[in-house]
Amino acid sequence: MVEKIKRLIVFVISSTTLSACSGIQNLSNNDQVDTTDPAVYKNASDSSGAILSAFYGLDDSIPWLASLRICGELGHSDGMPIVFSEEVDFDTVEAGDFLVTLSDGETTGVGCVTPAPATDLGEFRTILMIGNFGSIDNQPTMVTIKGNLLSLDHKSNFKNEAVMVTPLEDGPFLVHAELVDTAQWQIGKKNTLLPFGGGDGCPLGTQQIIRVVWAGGVTKPGGSEIDDQERTAYRVILEDGSDITPFAIGDLGDGDNNHQLCLNTDSPVQRVEFPEGLMTDPREDVNPATAISLKI
Repeated sequence: MVEKIKRLIVFVISSTTLSACSGIQNLSNNDQVDTTDPAVYKNASDSSGAILSAFYGLDDSIPWLASLRICGELGHSDGMPIVFSEEVDFDTVEAGDFLVTLSDGETTGVGCVTPAPATDLGEFRTILMIGNFGSIDNQPTMVTIKGNLLSLDHKSNFKNEAVMVTPLEDGPFLVHAELVDTAQWQIGKKNTLLPFGGGDGCPLGTQQIIRVVWAGGVTKPGGSEIDDQERTAYRVILEDGSDITPFAIGDLGDGDNNHQLCLNTDSPVQRVEFPEGLMTDPREDVNPATAISLKI
């Protein structure tokens, strides 16, 4: 729990620090009106885009100062990351694009949205929604995209896509896995203390990187960053049927929902598996046994 408190303190401090920099304006949005003109994105006709998950991760747990610094106002205390099948163009992401349906049938909007802390190269498929999304007794059940929200390549418009919400009591699970393009490798990169795109890179000797995305942020129980116990628990299944474990894990130290599995083989990967009970979300809900096939 001490580690969880430390992370919340760092989150607030970094939010405050970044608000004084020009970058924070690009890392959050609280506009309640959809201003994205679909006519500007005439090639956005691909219907393959989808929402992979919406994870009700925090109920009345967002620090008030973080709400002020990120959303521009107080009172937003719930957090729900949503993961898309593709990276999104954050210039087209507005708080008003999202509609949350509660278990009693009522609907509510979103106070603000931010990609943070998942802001490293290749991670812009996770958007953290901050607002007031009911309670443990009246939980959100569905998230619908009601505005024009474009993929990073501007080929997909996620408008009218919807997804069921994972309940507050459920633990985090794998929702996406992909081969990381070498152009996004950051070999030897050190992580920063700020939870805004500060994950480390894979080490020298890496021949292949698989990025796995969880439905919500994950750590060891208690809030510490994962180590060799979790690294060796990852099971990477190759196309020939054999399995290996990553020789290292990258993208650590930034508190997000991404891990880079650093492999010392270039053999094609088929899927990734992880056993139950080794990692938790910020609410200390433990992960179930989970597996995900690589995106083709």
